Amino acid sequence: MHWNALTRRFCLLAGLVLTGHVAMAAGLQVQVQDKNGKPLPNAVVFLESAEAKSAAKPLKGVEVSQAAKQFSPAVTVVTTGTSVLFPNNDTVRHHVYSFSPAKTFDLKLYAGVPANPVVFDKSGIAVLGCNIHDNMVAWVVVVDTPYFGKTDAQGHLSLDLPAGNYKLRTWHASLPTGGAAAEQGQAVGATNAPVVIKLVGSNA
Repeated sequence: MHWNALTRRFCLLAGLVLTGHVAMAAGLQVQVQDKNGKPLPNAVVFLESAEAKSAAKPLKGVEVSQAAKQFSPAVTVVTTGTSVLFPNNDTVRHHVYSFSPAKTFDLKLYAGVPANPVVFDKSGIAVLGCNIHDNMVAWVVVVDTPYFGKTDAQGHLSLDLPAGNYKLRTWHASLPTGGAAAEQGQAVGATNAPVVIKLVGSNA
C-alpha cells in the first residue's frame, strides 16, 4: 500500500475521540448514535482514571485472523501490553503491517500462524493493512483501562465498573478526516441513567 493511502487511513483517527467525565455508581449503560441519530455498532467506549490504569492487565488469547481476504474482527480492543496473534486462515498469503504511532510492525508475506505475536505496548489506535490486498483494513484500539467494550448492532453497550470518576472516551472507524470530537459530560448517578453519545462527525 502506498504511503499516501496509509496516511489517509491514519488521519481518520486523529482528534476523533469523544471525551467527557462521568461520575459512576456501579455500572454504565451507553447508546452511541451517528450524526443522524441512528445506532452506531462497533463503536469503542472506554473509561479512564488513575485507578483504572493501575487495574489494567494485558489480555490473553487475542487474535485478529485473516479469512476471505478480510481481517476478523475489523475492530479489536486490547489493554496496553497485550500480545495479539495474526493467523492467516486464507488460501493465499498476506503481508500484515501497521505504520501507526501506537504500534509499527511488519509481518512479511506468510501463511498459517506467525511464530511470534505482536505486542501492543502503547495506548492509541493502530491501523492494520495488507501490503498485498489494499482493500483489507482493520483497527486495534489499545487502552489503559480494563473498562471498555464495543457497541452491539443497536449501538448499545453495558459496562460494570467500580464507583469513581472516569473520563469517558468513544471512537468509531467511520468518523471522517478532520471531524470535530463532541463533548460528553452527563453525570451518571445511582439510577444508572443511560448515557447517549452522538458522534456528530460520523459519516455512517
